Amino acid sequence: MKFKNLKENLRRHLETKIKKEELTGNRLAQLTGFQQARISNFLNQKRSLSLEGLDRVLSVMRLSILDLLDQKEINKRATIVAPSSDEFENVLLVDTSIVATRDHITQADIKDILKFKKNFLKRLRADCDRATRARQRFVLIKADLTEGNAMSPRTLPGATLLIDRHYTALKPYRGTEQNMYAINLYDKCTVRYVEYDGTHLVLRPHNPAVPISVVPVAPDKQPSDYIVGRICHVSIET
Repeated sequence: MKFKNLKENLRRHLETKIKKEELTGNRLAQLTGFQQARISNFLNQKRSLSLEGLDRVLSVMRLSILDLLDQKEINKRATIVAPSSDEFENVLLVDTSIVATRDHITQADIKDILKFKKNFLKRLRADCDRATRARQRFVLIKADLTEGNAMSPRTLPGATLLIDRHYTALKPYRGTEQNMYAINLYDKCTVRYVEYDGTHLVLRPHNPAVPISVVPVAPDKQPSDYIVGRICHVSIET
């Protein structure tokens, strides 16, 4: 891929944000410290930005070069973890902020690698839209003190949580049993039961001593836009 393509991908990403009213040219100018005219010229393909300028845009938008690459090309050229040749699959443990905000995990994000039986992972049913299926499906996080206590005794602080990011539907996975979900709240994963009342997500803890949280759903969003994935396995060290 050429640098010109990377610039075009960045421009398209910004245009998408603007069309969704998640960003404006004026706001981008404020964040980057550029004059509004310079940002406008870049968005309208009248002028390019220097490498330093592009780096500044990437930084304020919380993007990396990897986010601008074609995923199919990345998959053809490199893998983060070598495919397992035995009955186990390598699953990556990363910070909750990475899981909440990134579709794909980079080498620098990995904190640990754990193994899960391939047959177990293959049996898990997915339920999400086509765009969500582009995400790297299985990832692991550690429950911190807040999340572990909120869902105690189903989880505990320090528990390892396997997230299926291809399950974002608000319907029980098994019978009438409530699903535990990882929710993107302030760019981090919050683990709760989730209900939708038509305008708000109601985040319920398992521990009755922890208060319920209510999150408004933006008019142009769906509940699934806030759901990172279903907690499909919990490992607690004893």
